[in-house]
Order: sequence, then structure tokens, then C-alpha cells
Amino acid sequence: MNFEMMPKRAQGARGVRVLHVIKTIDPRWGGPIEGVFSSSEVWFQNGHERNIVCLDPPSASWLNQARAPTQAVGLDGRVYATLCRLIPWLRYGYSPHLVRWLRANAGAYDAVIVNGLWNYSSFGAWRALHDMPVPYFVFTHGMLDPWFNTAYPIKTFFKSIFWRLIEHKVLRDAKGVMFTCEEERRLAHRSFTPYRAREFVVGYGTRDVSGDSNVQRSAFLAKAPATEGRKLILFLSRIHEKKGIDLLVKAFARCAESHPEYDLVIAGPDQSGLRASLTRLAEECGVAKRIHWPGMLSGDAKWGAFRAAEFFVLPSHQENFGIVVAEAMAVGKPLLITNKVNIWREVEADGAGIVVDDDLDAVTNGLARMLAMTHVERATAGVAARRSFLERYDLERNALALLDVIKCASAEKADTR
Repeated sequence: MNFEMMPKRAQGARGVRVLHVIKTIDPRWGGPIEGVFSSSEVWFQNGHERNIVCLDPPSASWLNQARAPTQAVGLDGRVYATLCRLIPWLRYGYSPHLVRWLRANAGAYDAVIVNGLWNYSSFGAWRALHDMPVPYFVFTHGMLDPWFNTAYPIKTFFKSIFWRLIEHKVLRDAKGVMFTCEEERRLAHRSFTPYRAREFVVGYGTRDVSGDSNVQRSAFLAKAPATEGRKLILFLSRIHEKKGIDLLVKAFARCAESHPEYDLVIAGPDQSGLRASLTRLAEECGVAKRIHWPGMLSGDAKWGAFRAAEFFVLPSHQENFGIVVAEAMAVGKPLLITNKVNIWREVEADGAGIVVDDDLDAVTNGLARMLAMTHVERATAGVAARRSFLERYDLERNALALLDVIKCASAEKADTR
């Protein structure tokens, strides 16, 4: 293992250097790594630098797609893969290399950002950094949402033990704990005790859409040719039980007969094998032929899906922020989301779409209302969504605002731990 990864700070360097610690840079992991990559590009353009250290094995294929300098310090090999299935500590992501690497390299950075909880990237970072002079910050990425406690009670029992023994120290000793919106910060207090953190609500979002719209639509159509000529409702996110996709399928089935011109696109990686049961559900509901499953979309194909859709739906039971919501808003698409998507208050206040409860009747009602909108009404909501994106979720501005928070917090001498 080579522990001399990224170059040390050059003499007289003027930009800020920040290191991100994260479990994986696998793009299938969703919003956190996309947020790191996108904001890294903004920082670089403004003379600052972000590097990444992750728990991926050095042989992971997605390392070649990294959009920022990345060091993988995870364990590797067939024996390790077999042991991971047998030893929970390894499934947690334990690697003996992380602490050693951070001890050797963290001093070259102005600050460290730890992304997420409940895996060894957070605990390992705490072990290495809590007594080092370099300040570290934590992004919880919604992992303290109390929904998980209700949805997974057995996991919550073990988490509560782990929290008291270890995890609460990660937040307690951080220079700051970052939340992407006020709702996330408020919910975090309700999960576990003891809870002590120096909290900041910081801007978050995604880069504005760019590129040729015709090329993007064509790229999407190549992935889902059967959608040509149809009006589309788009869901784009991980295929996971917390996303409420079963509610969407059932709600679509209730509305489908009244709106025969519409099809539903469910796009995203299926990491938990949920698609098979959802496909059976669609068959039982009689709408299987009107639901399209193009898999994970990225690049032009992803933006083409947004452009091709009439509106975007995310019926989640829990959603910290929802990068895909901001992406839909960037394209000017009206939204149908639940009040479990943590930016729902902002979406509702800005008139960017419809917000409903996360149950079948509410999602059905919301879908029926979206389908019944006139062209003018939907266009008005789309304009409001675009305006809200520019004011709240444009990464060009928010990434640099985060940098200001880090610099100000790091410069303060008072120790609030």
C-alpha cells in the first residue's frame, strides 16, 4: 500500500486544500459522491483543491471514473470478499490502512470533511483526527433521520449501542457538523442520545444543466427506445425501498386508464434486487407495459430523461436532500414529492410543484393533480422550479459558500467540543 498519495502543499500555495473522507466513490451510492465531485470541479475552477480518500479497494473499477484525485485504502482480494460475508466488522468497511494514511497525510490539508456515518470512514477519521491540529467537519447526509429507526428496528438497536460507544464522538469532536437544510438539522436531534454537535446549515445542490438538449434527448431515447412519442412521468434515483417506488407504481395504475398517453420511467441502479418485485407489482396492477426501466442513467442520457419528462416524481419515505430534485428543477421540471424529502418546505413555498404525504392515497391524489394540469399550469410550475434552483440550489454559488463556512469555523480559536 502506497501511503504517499497526493502531493504535499506547495510552498506559497494560495488556494484552500480540503480532503474528503468517504466510504465509496461508486456512483451507484447516490447523491453524496456526486455532490463531492461536482463541487470539487467548482472549487478547482476558483483556485482551490479537493482530494478524496475512500474505503474502496484499489482494484475497484469506478476509481477510473473519479473526477477528483482519489486514494483508495480499502482491503482487496477474494479472501477479503469472502470474509466480508462472514464478519460484520469488515462489512462495516474496516481497513487498517485508513488511520495510518490520515495520520501521514491529513496535515497537508486546511480541513477534512467526513461524509456520512455508520461506516468505518467516520470512526476511522475520528480515530486519526480528533487529536490532530487539522480541523475536521462532518456531513451526516441524512443518516440521522429518525425514519431509519422506525423502518429498521433491529439495526437501530445495534446502532444505539454503537452510537453511545463510538459514533457520537465523531460529531462531538468535529469542528462543525454540516446539514444541507434546516429540516435535516431538526430531525437529527430525534435519533440518538447523547447528541452534541456544533451545527451549520449550509447550501447544497448541483451544477446547472448544460449541453445540447437534442443530443441529450437522443442519448436517453437510445436507452429507452420504447418511450418515443409518449408523454413521460420520470422517477430517477436509486431503486430502494425508502424511495416509495411501490407507491408510485400503484398510484400510476390508479391513474393510467384516465391518461392513456402517459408512461412511467423508473430509472436508477437496482442495488438491492428490488426491481423484480416491483416488476411483478406492475404486472399485477396491469401497467407493466407502460413502465420503462432503463437502469442507471448518467451524463447526456440522464439530462435527456429530465428533458423528455413532463414532470418529476420522488415519493420517498426519507430523503435527506435529493440531488435529483435539484437536477429536475435545473431543467425546469415541475415536481411531485413527499413531505419526507427534506427540502419540501422550500419546494412548496416557491411553487415548484406539489407536496404530499408518503402514503398511497396521497401520492395517487398528487399524481392525479399533476396529470390534470394544463400546459400553462405545468409551464408556470416549471418556471418556478427553475427560479428556485437558481436562488437556492445552484452549486456554483453554494460550493463557495461552504468554503467560507469552513474557513470561518476553522479560524475561530474557541474550542466548542
